[in-house]
Amino acid sequence: MRPSLSVTQIVGASLVANQFANALLPRTKIDDAYDFVIVGGGQAGLVLGARLSEDKNHTVLVLESGENGDDYRKRIDTPAYSYFDSLWTTPLNWDFYTVAQPNAGDRMINWPRGKVLGGSSAINGLYMTRPGEDEINAWKDMLGDMDGADNWSWDSFFAAMKKSESFTPPVDDVIDEAGIVWNASNHGTNGPIHTSYPDYTFPEVGDWLTSLLAMEIDISANMYGGENLGADVSTSCINPSNWTRSYSRSGYLDPLADRGNYDVLANAHVTRLVFDNSTSSGKKTAGAVEYTTDSGSTKLKVKVNKEVILAGGTIGSPAVLLHSGVGPKDVLSDAGVDLVSELPGVGQHLQDHFSATVKWSTNVDTAGSIFYNNGKDKNDSKFLTYIDSAVAYVNTTDMYGSKVDEYESKFLASIDQYAPNTTYHDGVLAGYKAICDTTSKIFETPTGQIELLFMNSDANGDIGITAALQHPFSHGRIYINSSNPMDFPVIDPNYLGNPADAEILLAGIKLARQLGQTSPMSKVLTKETTPGSSVQSDDDWIEWLRKSAGTEFHPSSSCAMLPEEQGGVVDANLLVYGLSNVRVADASVIPIALSTHLMSSTYGVAEQASDIIREYYNLPTKPESAFNGSTSTPSSTAATAKKSGTAKSNGSPAGHGGAAFSPAWTSLLVSVHAVVGYGLYL
Repeated sequence: MRPSLSVTQIVGASLVANQFANALLPRTKIDDAYDFVIVGGGQAGLVLGARLSEDKNHTVLVLESGENGDDYRKRIDTPAYSYFDSLWTTPLNWDFYTVAQPNAGDRMINWPRGKVLGGSSAINGLYMTRPGEDEINAWKDMLGDMDGADNWSWDSFFAAMKKSESFTPPVDDVIDEAGIVWNASNHGTNGPIHTSYPDYTFPEVGDWLTSLLAMEIDISANMYGGENLGADVSTSCINPSNWTRSYSRSGYLDPLADRGNYDVLANAHVTRLVFDNSTSSGKKTAGAVEYTTDSGSTKLKVKVNKEVILAGGTIGSPAVLLHSGVGPKDVLSDAGVDLVSELPGVGQHLQDHFSATVKWSTNVDTAGSIFYNNGKDKNDSKFLTYIDSAVAYVNTTDMYGSKVDEYESKFLASIDQYAPNTTYHDGVLAGYKAICDTTSKIFETPTGQIELLFMNSDANGDIGITAALQHPFSHGRIYINSSNPMDFPVIDPNYLGNPADAEILLAGIKLARQLGQTSPMSKVLTKETTPGSSVQSDDDWIEWLRKSAGTEFHPSSSCAMLPEEQGGVVDANLLVYGLSNVRVADASVIPIALSTHLMSSTYGVAEQASDIIREYYNLPTKPESAFNGSTSTPSSTAATAKKSGTAKSNGSPAGHGGAAFSPAWTSLLVSVHAVVGYGLYL
C-alpha cells in the first residue's frame, strides 16, 4: 500500500487541508507486462487509461512522450493564459511545422500540439463545441454494414460526448452581458470534464449575437444537441468551482485512487510496436511496445498481454504505425523501415480546418488591451477566467443563397480533377472520393460549412473575426522520411490543393468582414487593419488568403475509420486492419472533417472506444467507478504481482487537481478532486 498524501487545496482564496489515501503516484518504474498498453496519455489516452482501469481484473499502462507539466501548472490552469502566457513557447508544445504549401504561399505553417500529460487539451483555447447530427450520421453511413457501425451513429456518439461532461450554466452577470442561451438537456451532468463559461465577459460578446441576428443568422439554443448552425457563445472547459482549465489530466487522471492496476509513465517516447508471428488468420500480433526515456539512446520494452491502443493523435498515431512497419510500402521503403503489414491508408486522408482573420482597431477595452496595457482588471481573478468563445456556424444557404446547387455541382466536379496524385494506392483514391462525396452531401444539410469566431485578445488591442473552413476538399497526409523514430514525421495538409476550398473560405471571409460592418458590432470597430480596405475583389481576397491563412488546430482523419478498400486504417471497432490486437482511438480515426473544435469529439471517441474494448473482453457491465476514490485491490495475476516497496515515485511535486504540490505553488488554483499522474499528447 502506497503512503497517503497531504494535500493543500486552494479553492478561490480559501486554503483547505485534505488527506487522500492510496493516491495514484507518478512512476519511474513499471512492470514487465500489462494487459493494455496505451500509447499516448494526452486527451484520448487518459480517458482510455481511466476507463479501462475501472475493471480490476486487468492491468493498464499509459506511456507518455512528454513531461508531466507540473512546472507549468499555473499557466495550464489559468484560462486567460492560453492567450497571454501561451504554453506554445514551452517544451509542452511539439512545435511541428508543415512542409512548404505550394497553394498557400509556399509557407511552412506551424502546427502546435501538446507534448504533456493531457496533451493538446492542456495547451489549447478551451473551446468545447460539438459536431452536428447530420455529419456524425454521415460518418456512420460511410461504414456501410460493417460490424460495430452503430457505435458511430449520432445517438451513440451524442451519449458518449455527454458521458465525459459536467455542465454548469453561466453566472447571472455573464448571461446578462453576453446574452448567452443554452439547453441544459443537451449536456452531461456527471462526467469528468467540466464545461461552463468564463466569470468575465465584454459587451461586444452580446453585440456579436445581435449583429449576427441582423444578418439573419439566428442564435442557437440547440447547438449542443446536433443542430450545428447559428450563433452561440460556446461552452469552455472551465471548472467553475475554482475557475481553472478542466482537461484530460484534471478530469481523468488526477481524481484517481491507486488500485494497483494502472500505471502512467512520463517522458517515455514510443518508438515502435514489436510484432510476434502471425495468427492463423494471417494477422500480426503486437507482443511488446518499444520505448525510450533518453531520446533514443536506450530502447526498452514492455510486454502486451492483450492489446495496444494508439492514442497519439492525428500526427502521433500514424507515425507509430509507420515506424512499426505498418503502412504504405513505398513510404516505408523510402524511409528505410522494414515492411511488416502493408496498409496503404496509414497517414492518408489528412484533413484540417484552414482559417484567416479580419481585424479592426476599436474604441473600447478588449481583453488584449487590458492585459498588455496594464488595465485595471489585468490581475483580477475574474478577468483571468476570460477566453474568447463567441462563435457562429454558417451553412451554404447563408453563404450562397439560391446558388447552393450551382456551387455544389462545381465542387463535386472538382473531386476527380484535384484528387491526390496517382502514386497513391487505388484504395486511397477511392477513399478520397468517398469522403469528398460525403462532404458534398453535407452541403445539402443545415450543418455549418464555415465557422466564425470572435477574437478579443489580440496583443495590440484589435478585435478580430475569424472565418474557418470546416469541410475541406483538399486532403493531405502524414508520413515519415527517416527510420529514426525520434525524427518528426512529415506533415503535408495540402492546403487549398483543391480550389473549391479557396472559394468556400472566400465566402466565409467575406461574411467575417460583413459582420464587422454590421451594427451594433460596427459601432465599436473604428478601422479595418487586416487585410485593410485595399483588398476588395475576389482575386485580392484569395491572394491574401494564400499568404495569411493558417491552421485552426483541428487535424483529423490520418488513421481513418473506413473500409480497407477505401484506404481505411481501422474498422468500426477501431481495430487496425491486418493486426490482431492493435486499435487506434483518437481524432485520427474520424473519417471526415467535422464542423466543430475537436475536443468534445475526441472525448467521445475515447469514451466510445473504452466501452467497445470492455465489452469485447466481457467485463462487468457495472464496474466500480474509477472516480469514486476506491482503493480496492485488483484481482488479476499481473496486478497482484506488483512488488511491495518498489520505488514508484520520482519525487516530483504532484501538481494540481487536489494533488500534492510544492510550496512554490501556493498561488495555484486547483480542482476539487485529488491525486496525480503522467501522460502524452493528443
